[in-house]
Amino acid sequence: MGSASPKQTCLKLEIPNNKDKIFVKGTWYPSYFQLFITDGLHAWTCHGSEEEVEERASQWDQPVSEYIELAEKYLGFQQPDSVYGFDDAGSGHKRLSWTFEKEGTKLEWRWKCQPSSNSQKTTADILDFLMDANIRLSDEVVDKTQSFERLRVEADKCLTQSEILSKEKEEFESAIYAKFVGVLNSKKKKLRELRDKLSKQGTSVEEPVEEDAQSTDRTETFDEGSNEEISGEEVEEEDVGTSSKKDDVGTSNPRRGRG
Repeated sequence: MGSASPKQTCLKLEIPNNKDKIFVKGTWYPSYFQLFITDGLHAWTCHGSEEEVEERASQWDQPVSEYIELAEKYLGFQQPDSVYGFDDAGSGHKRLSWTFEKEGTKLEWRWKCQPSSNSQKTTADILDFLMDANIRLSDEVVDKTQSFERLRVEADKCLTQSEILSKEKEEFESAIYAKFVGVLNSKKKKLRELRDKLSKQGTSVEEPVEEDAQSTDRTETFDEGSNEEISGEEVEEEDVGTSSKKDDVGTSNPRRGRG
């Protein structure tokens, strides 16, 4: 027999066409299992020995561990797609059965249960197990509730801290923005002053250009005067030419008189 710690389950099983409900407590070992069943008045037991489990597993071409795992699945929790039965098998015996599908084939497992030698003790053991399980579950619920409450308190603290940080962030951003606007306005003011200064310098640079224009005008006037002077010279030359001609004429006349 296996030495590993067994698993324990307890199923409140509802049987179709049966008003009574039964409780099936299972103890699951690696290679065998034990069932304790009660309807509150009578009790039954079923011992799936290693030999029987191995034989049935081989009939279904299954490893023993897979057979145990599948039996625990259907007897640990009622499966909605399974049809359960708890029928008379004669002499006070019962036959526990359940169905399942494997590779498209509907299968049914049956195990014969014999009357308990002490129904009262078997029923009491099942009730004790249910009470202990209920206490453990209640403790877990209490622990989880307390943990949830602690988490809620921590979450509230984190939320409050987050709101404080968000407010401080907004205040910091507002202060930084105000400083930035001040610096930006100062830079804009300096840029305007620099632009005005450059504009004034540009005006002072243009004034000598106007003087040059005037001097150019003067030069042009001077050139015009030069042209007039040149014209005057040309006139004088023309006068000179004329006078020389006159002189020639004057001089020629005496020659004619003399002749």
